[in-house]
Amino acid sequence: MIPFRYGNYAAIRKNYLPGDYRRDAEGYRIEGSVYVEAEWDRGDPAGEMQFIDRLRRSDGLPTVAVAHARLDGDNVEAILERQAAFPVVRSIRHKPRANASPRDTAVGGMADAGWRRGYALLGRFGLRFDLQTPWWHLHEAADLAKTYPDTQIILNHAGLPADRSPDGIAGWTRAMSTLAQCPNVAVKISGIGVPGAPWTADANRAIVLTAIDLFGAERAMFASNFPVDSLCATFGRIYGGFREIVADFSAADQRKLFCDNAIRIYAMEAAKETI
Repeated sequence: MIPFRYGNYAAIRKNYLPGDYRRDAEGYRIEGSVYVEAEWDRGDPAGEMQFIDRLRRSDGLPTVAVAHARLDGDNVEAILERQAAFPVVRSIRHKPRANASPRDTAVGGMADAGWRRGYALLGRFGLRFDLQTPWWHLHEAADLAKTYPDTQIILNHAGLPADRSPDGIAGWTRAMSTLAQCPNVAVKISGIGVPGAPWTADANRAIVLTAIDLFGAERAMFASNFPVDSLCATFGRIYGGFREIVADFSAADQRKLFCDNAIRIYAMEAAKETI
């Protein structure tokens, strides 16, 4: 067990396979899914993708995957080449070093020269980058996006707006606004539960609408973050909340947020042809 923003996660320390996801998503039509790396074995990141690729071929899910690679590792080029060779892999995630709070203004991991050398290799292998970092490091992400404009960044968990105080929301909004100016960045709206509080549309409405307003309906997408977000609410409560929040959006924009953007950004259609 390690410290985690939702607190005790003992309830999800077990296998979670496509059948479990389908049961949680019962009542919803699944057009596809994105598996995101779980740091299964940092010494063998390709082993995780071997398992996921086999699972995809036998179960039809996940459709595509985000693989792990240490961008500051000595063998990063070889690992990226290996990961990119899997038909299921579309993106890489390596959580950059981050400060514990916005009060700590020390430079974060995205500014590290070694880490950036690894990041610069993503374009060579046609890989996207899934970024998980707290919002107070998003100015570094904006610099990264501008330096490597041909690499697609997908910001995970809406920039982690855990602090819902007025100051926390104001800081998050400013940081998200800076990053949203980079056209090669999209935002995944997920992981926005708050410990000790129920997941409701009212509690998360401002976060969801602000993220969509800043990035636009073309660069935002909803994600379940299951099974992790099952610690906060059921799949139906989360997706029902998303539906309630965007009920006044056009049908076309709703489809982009729930489905089409993820399919396009992660190139899912091409992956389906290889199953």
